[in-house]
Amino acid sequence: MSTLNLIHNTPLIFLDKISATLSGKIYAKAEHLQPGGSVKDRAAYQIILDAYENGSLKKGQTVVEMTSGNMGAGLALVCRQFGNPFVAVMSDGNSPERRKILNAFGAEIILTKQVDGSPGMVTGGDINYAVEVAKDISHSRNAFHADQFNNPSCVKAHFNHTGPEILRDLPDADVFIASVGSGGTFVGTSKYLKSVNSGIKCIAVEPEKAAILKTGKVDDPKHIIQGTAYGLIPPHWDEKLVHDFITVCDEEVREMKKRLSSDQGLYVGYSAAANVIASEKYLNAQEKSLKIVTILCDSGYKYSD
Repeated sequence: MSTLNLIHNTPLIFLDKISATLSGKIYAKAEHLQPGGSVKDRAAYQIILDAYENGSLKKGQTVVEMTSGNMGAGLALVCRQFGNPFVAVMSDGNSPERRKILNAFGAEIILTKQVDGSPGMVTGGDINYAVEVAKDISHSRNAFHADQFNNPSCVKAHFNHTGPEILRDLPDADVFIASVGSGGTFVGTSKYLKSVNSGIKCIAVEPEKAAILKTGKVDDPKHIIQGTAYGLIPPHWDEKLVHDFITVCDEEVREMKKRLSSDQGLYVGYSAAANVIASEKYLNAQEKSLKIVTILCDSGYKYSD
């Protein structure tokens, strides 16, 4: 077995403490247990596998990607196993903990300035600037640009693995709830789930003031849920997959992050907390008991607080 065999097949955890006062049950896919610490390991692995298969990446060639930290960690560990140097282009607003993880996995890190964000709150403008820097570096170094926002491998990873794993462990799931960043997790997983059960409801989660998918606008691009809601519609977005949207605010996300640690024993990040608080909100609005599946996107060790 190699390190790459640790990717996929994460456990589906029943959040018994969180669900105790609810009419239904919340189950969470423990993606924070991936070797790189997040759900992005899946997409990173698929990107590299597909790039080798179609000839766009060769042994020893450098891989470059813009990242808020999670995709970078996934690509860094996957690239090291394949023998490809990896360059992570990251906004300076992302948490220092993420840089430490990238360094540990052997990535070269290039920090870019923030355009309109602030420390701990990376905006769409910050991301767009970092993407342009990543493209320039890819051209100058004759490198492979992973391009997670446009790369179909990110959707494929979740259609081929995350969705099937969920139904293997919980075949009678009623609802799938997930936050949206590049869109790969939500789109790929939802497509698979609906291909098997057209009646399953798929709910997208956004920050309440940056809910561009729900409202078509961004009132405030700053929020604490790093890696999600960049103030743009992801290229792979498919509105036909979405039954509804749920928005969350920073305060309730912070509180749920604490509850998941203290009550449930799961030290996870803000996007995971956003998914769980959204699941709780959804159940509270229903008149019947439902089984919800959501995603614990990454580890709490990647954040400053």
